[in-house]
Amino acid sequence: MIIGSGDIASAITDNNSFLFFASGVSNSREKRKSEYKREKDLLMSQNRSKHIVYFSSLCIFYSNSRYAKHKREMENLVKKLFSTWTILRLGNITWGVNPHTLINNFKEKKKQGKKLIIKNTYRYICDKAEFNHWLNMIPKDWSCEMNIPGHRMKVADIVKEFI
Repeated sequence: MIIGSGDIASAITDNNSFLFFASGVSNSREKRKSEYKREKDLLMSQNRSKHIVYFSSLCIFYSNSRYAKHKREMENLVKKLFSTWTILRLGNITWGVNPHTLINNFKEKKKQGKKLIIKNTYRYICDKAEFNHWLNMIPKDWSCEMNIPGHRMKVADIVKEFI
């Protein structure tokens, strides 16, 4: 079963062995408490006997933003509430239509003729093929955490390649 309909959910092939929870806060800059509460309430309403696959973010390792704190809280809930679970942490994805992803945000700004602010930093980029490779590696019978960094790229190189 797939919970969600966004970019992550669109890349998943349904599998009766797992409950794919891909209905989270879709904007890492989100400020509204209601969006964080919505995700938490939805998680709490799921069948806890199923093996849940929760999609988190690599930002939990380097950020203390509201979004990163929320992701850490949700990971802890998953571990506490579900009998078996997989926490799958991603960086930035290359597919989809969510205007808040790094690549789509840059594309939209360029389309509007706005100046792109390119920081001298690295980001992790994951394409759909790599994402699906790791989905196929999820163990059915035990809990685990999987970090899918993809390719480490300078933001300037991301802009050159994808924008």
